[in-house]
Amino acid sequence: MPDLWTVSALTRYVKQMLETDYRLQDLRVSGEISGFRAYPSGHWYFTLKDSAAQVSCVMWRGRAERMRYTPRDGDAVVALGNAGLYEARGQFQLDVITLQPAGEGVLYREFIRLKEALEAEGLFDPARKRPLPAWPRRIGIVTSPKAAALRDILNILRRRFPLAEVILSPTPVQGADAPPYIVAALQACAAQSPDVILLARGGGSLEDLWAFNDERLVRAIAASPVPVVSAVGHETDFSLADFAADLRAPTPSVAAELLVPACDDVARHLRALEARLHSLQAQRLRQAMQRADRLALRLNALRPQARLDLLCRRQAEALRRLSSAWQHRLDRERARLRHAEAVLRAAHPQRRMARLRERLAAVAYRPQAAIARRLGHDALRLRGLARSLEAVSPLATVARGYAILRHDDGRIVRSVLDAAPGDRLDARLVDGQLRVRVENP
Repeated sequence: MPDLWTVSALTRYVKQMLETDYRLQDLRVSGEISGFRAYPSGHWYFTLKDSAAQVSCVMWRGRAERMRYTPRDGDAVVALGNAGLYEARGQFQLDVITLQPAGEGVLYREFIRLKEALEAEGLFDPARKRPLPAWPRRIGIVTSPKAAALRDILNILRRRFPLAEVILSPTPVQGADAPPYIVAALQACAAQSPDVILLARGGGSLEDLWAFNDERLVRAIAASPVPVVSAVGHETDFSLADFAADLRAPTPSVAAELLVPACDDVARHLRALEARLHSLQAQRLRQAMQRADRLALRLNALRPQARLDLLCRRQAEALRRLSSAWQHRLDRERARLRHAEAVLRAAHPQRRMARLRERLAAVAYRPQAAIARRLGHDALRLRGLARSLEAVSPLATVARGYAILRHDDGRIVRSVLDAAPGDRLDARLVDGQLRVRVENP
C-alpha cells in the first residue's frame, strides 16, 4: 500500500474492491423510489431509500429499454444490481440490472390516505373554488426568497403587468419543519389583503415536495380569505395543496402567466372601453337634448312666442348643421375636381405630343449612327477579306516571277508529264501572256 494516496488512486482502488467482491454483485435490494429521472439519453437515475438510509442508483439505457415497468416516486421496488463507485464524485451507487414493483411505497400510501380523508370532508370540492381577479392590484407570493422559481415569477409579472404590487411572504419550502412555516407565511400574507396569493415551489422528488402534502397546510389553504393559486413542482407533480387551492398551475412560470393579463391586452381593453364610453356619452347627450326639447315644448305650449322662438332656434341649428355638411361636401368635391384637373392636365394631348417629340429627337440620330457604325464595320471586314483573297490568288504568285502554263483547252500544266515535245502552251505572266512551244520535256 502507498503511504500517500491521490484522490483518483483511492477512488479507483475502492471501485475495484467493490466490483471484485462477489458478495456485492447481483444484490437484491428493496426500497422506495425517490427522485426518479429518465434523461433524453435513455439512462435512468433515482434514489432507493428506506426509513433509515438511501443509495443512489443508475440503470443504463440498454437495460432501461427492456423494462416493461417505468417506476415513479413513491413506488416500492426490489432492485437487482451490482455495488459500485462513481469515481468522478466519489459516490457509492448501485448499478441496477432490473427492477420489480413490490407494492405501493410508504409515502404514496400516506398521500392516498390523506387525500381520501380530506376529500371526504369536502375540502377539495370544486364548488368551493373561487374565481381569480381579472386585474389584481396586489399579489401575494409565498415561497422561499432563494428559489429560482421566484425570479421567474417576478420577471414574468414585471414583463406582463408591471402595475401590480407584489408582496413576498418568505418561508422554507422543504423539510419536515417546513409545513408550520408555510402555514404562518400564508396567513401573514392573507393579513395584508392581497387580491390573490401564489403558493410556489420548483420541482423535486416526492420527499422534497412532501411539505405541501401536510394536513395543516391543506386546511390553511381551504380557510384562506383570499383566493390561492398552487404552483408546486413540475407539470407531472401533484400535491394535496394543488387540490385544496382555488387553481392549480403546472409550473410557477405558468402561474404567473395566469395571474395577470399582458400589457397589450390591457391596452386593447382600455381602448375598447374608451370607445364605448364615448359612444355612451354621445348617446346620453342626444337623449338629454331630446328630453330637454320635449320638456321645453311642454312648458311653452301655452306661449306661442316662446314655442316660435324654440322652433326658430331649432331651425337655425338645423340650418347651421346643413350648411356645415354642405360646406364639407363642397370642399370634398372641390378637392376631387382639383385632382381630376391635375390628372387631365397631365394627360393633355399637347403635353403628350411634346413628350413624344422629345423622345423622337432623342432617338432620331440613332439610325444614322448605327448605319455609319455598320458601314465602317463592313468596310473593315471587306478589306480583311480582300487581303485574304489576295494572299491566296494565283496572280500574286505570278507577280513574284512565276508563270502559269495552260493548254489550248484550258488545262493547267502542273508537271513535266502534262506536256509533250511540240505542244504549244499559253504562259500567263504578270503583265500579259506568251505563246510558247515545248522543245524538250
